[in-house]
Amino acid sequence: MEYKVNCGIWGAMFGVPIIVADNFLKLASGDQIKVLLYLLRCSGKICTSEEISTNTGVTVQAAEDAVLFWQQANVITPQGTISQAAANPIMIQPNTNEVPDAQIESSAQPFQQPIANAPDHKANLSGGEIAEIMKESQDIRDLFKVAETIIGTLKNSQMNSIIWMYDHLGLKKEVIIILLTYCASIEKTNTAYVEKIASAWAENDINTMEAAQDEIQKRNAAKDYILSIMKKFEMNRRPTAKQAEFIEQWKNAGFNLELVHYAYEKTIEQINKLSFDYINKILLSWRDSGFMTVQDVKNAESDFRKNKKTAPSKNDAKDADVEEYESIINQFLY
Repeated sequence: MEYKVNCGIWGAMFGVPIIVADNFLKLASGDQIKVLLYLLRCSGKICTSEEISTNTGVTVQAAEDAVLFWQQANVITPQGTISQAAANPIMIQPNTNEVPDAQIESSAQPFQQPIANAPDHKANLSGGEIAEIMKESQDIRDLFKVAETIIGTLKNSQMNSIIWMYDHLGLKKEVIIILLTYCASIEKTNTAYVEKIASAWAENDINTMEAAQDEIQKRNAAKDYILSIMKKFEMNRRPTAKQAEFIEQWKNAGFNLELVHYAYEKTIEQINKLSFDYINKILLSWRDSGFMTVQDVKNAESDFRKNKKTAPSKNDAKDADVEEYESIINQFLY
């Protein structure tokens, strides 16, 4: 189904930063989106937390948490400070620069300031040590508060992880927020999983909002591809590690889902069972023959059948035809 906006009924309009549409539509919560839209609507106007709450339907605390979320994600810039008082005036300047990534880079610190007295989190910082770090670092206090809006009340191990990601891995605040939001969206917020991704991002220099979002899009695309393969193969369980490896190879090779499904159908016709190895050989051989769509294969099948009708009708010729068909069309080498 296609949709078209009825521009004729629009009245006055306000802009939404491109970075929000590109990076946060999937990751931000409903309350956070509501608050941001209201702030953008009131751009240049002083708003109170209570006013935001009244006009968005979120609680006062949720309004303040959402404002902090967008600040830490580098989407809005506060004019002055925000106190903890519910009715504290909030003046917001949205980052609506037409080159948002450049603005993010220019506003980021050129290097990460190390946190004093922050040993490697593997040493398991005590509550007292974490409290001391919080006193010294506004960034850590803000990160903890935003993290709690994303994944709930933080455990000691999660606080340790956030300090480690920020101080020792050097990940920027907005990148940590994107990482935590992504993990919450797939319901994998355990410390080991978050740290595994954080380590990979640090190692691969994924430390900007754009790079983090690109990585998440790749992960989501890979997940969607796997789920589609499972559906087309009528699988009732997750792929094994070896099967997942085949699926990743197919995606990276550019095999569309229709072609993979056709290879699956050919496999069932030939051996009457699901075999990833068999499907893989068919796909690779089709690619080597220049067949990258189902229509390419069907055209080759049609051409073969036309040529077959003009060939001598002998048993040995028939056997040769079958063998050639399996070799050329199914492209599976026994």
